[in-house]
Amino acid sequence: MMHYFLLEMPDYWLDIAALILRLFIGVCFVIHGLGKLGVVGSGNMAGFEGWLKSLNVPFPALQARAAMVTEILGGVLIAIGLFTRVGTVACIFVMLVAAVVGHKGGGYLITNNPPGNEYTVNLAAVLVAMTLIGPGAFSLDALLFPMPL
Repeated sequence: MMHYFLLEMPDYWLDIAALILRLFIGVCFVIHGLGKLGVVGSGNMAGFEGWLKSLNVPFPALQARAAMVTEILGGVLIAIGLFTRVGTVACIFVMLVAAVVGHKGGGYLITNNPPGNEYTVNLAAVLVAMTLIGPGAFSLDALLFPMPL
């Protein structure tokens, strides 16, 4: 019994795990994108654009909008499980840029001053795992693009 609990699982558990990950991570990205629009939280596009400009990011207005669109669209795709791997790869790219550019010099911990890249790196790692696992059976991908028997 202990061996089964520790090392084995029913096949459908992986599909349930993929669903849980997709919903929570997808919604997380949508909320972050909406935050850049000023819909949730205290941020807004002008503030995000200004911050990118202060970091000497080229074309800060374009980059700010590209990050926002990627987070919202990628998050929705991930959450509903439609073109899931496209959404995860797009969001991985945003998180890696955020880690390298936005949190440069902050080390790892998010509590550092300046804030480290802990959050962005861990989100990217979760997204990589999701890319490898795939959307699971409880997704629009599985419904629209069924595996051949």
